[in-house]
Amino acid sequence: MELVLENTAYTIDQLLALTEPQIALAGRSNVGKSSLINALAGRKKLAKVSATPGKTRSVNFYRVVPIGFYLVDLPGYGYARASHEERRKWASLLEHYLTKSQSLKALALLLDCRLTPQKLDLELATFAASCSLPVLPVLTKADKCSQRERATRQKEWQNILGTRPMLTSSSSRLGMDELWQSLQTAAC
Repeated sequence: MELVLENTAYTIDQLLALTEPQIALAGRSNVGKSSLINALAGRKKLAKVSATPGKTRSVNFYRVVPIGFYLVDLPGYGYARASHEERRKWASLLEHYLTKSQSLKALALLLDCRLTPQKLDLELATFAASCSLPVLPVLTKADKCSQRERATRQKEWQNILGTRPMLTSSSSRLGMDELWQSLQTAAC
């Protein structure tokens, strides 16, 4: 499969009204969304990866070829160096997209495997549930955790969400095939 960047939206007016199925990718600013997109695509520079968290400030629409659904990369949340006004704009853009997109099928919630459940992640999961939006929990950076830490994180999130999170690593490609399968299943 191939990912093709088709649109970048910075404002509500720029969001695409697509009829094709969409899966949103959301997570904290430093969770590794861009690295995960690149790993899924099998390319190093499709999504910009930065050492500074919070670089994704737009909603990016990636078409999955040849299947035809979209992975939608949402701006990371929780980055403190953005201005209050900028964070407010991102929140408004995210809320509009998550509540108004007619063909949004699920939210892939990216969670750092090294961290215990964080307040902002819990809030987004609760918001998705309030919108009747299925959540696909994805633990990133699993290669940086011991087997025990991975199992602990999976159990914590399963108890919270009712779904066992997938373990992934962009650098070792751990879980990429399983993640692709889950994304395809959710999009259909």
